[in-house]
Amino acid sequence: MGGTMSKFALFPFRGEPMCFIHVLLNALNMHERGHEAVIVLEGDSCALVGAMAREDHQLHTLYTKAKEAGLIAGACRACSTQLGAADAVRAEGIELVGSMHNHPSMAEYAERGFTVIPF
Repeated sequence: MGGTMSKFALFPFRGEPMCFIHVLLNALNMHERGHEAVIVLEGDSCALVGAMAREDHQLHTLYTKAKEAGLIAGACRACSTQLGAADAVRAEGIELVGSMHNHPSMAEYAERGFTVIPF
């Protein structure tokens, strides 16, 4: 590793598990390499939380690992509400966030030195 820790904010919008697995794998890999990484759930990905919380879900183990490492910074308040996922998100202890018309602001992360990566 180059010694300089980087900061990454991963913003997944898609809800397909085969897309979301890359969000989890990259966030965990960045964390393990000493970088600061956060996942900010947006769009359809908010609806995955309830499913991933179940032990029989294909992403449960990776999701649990990311959650326990403190990598999930929050889920979009507007999208979670619109998709009927807000209760499941709250039940998982994930904060509903949205300082930009009830959506998370990428600019806020960029201003705090994060490289914003949309998925």
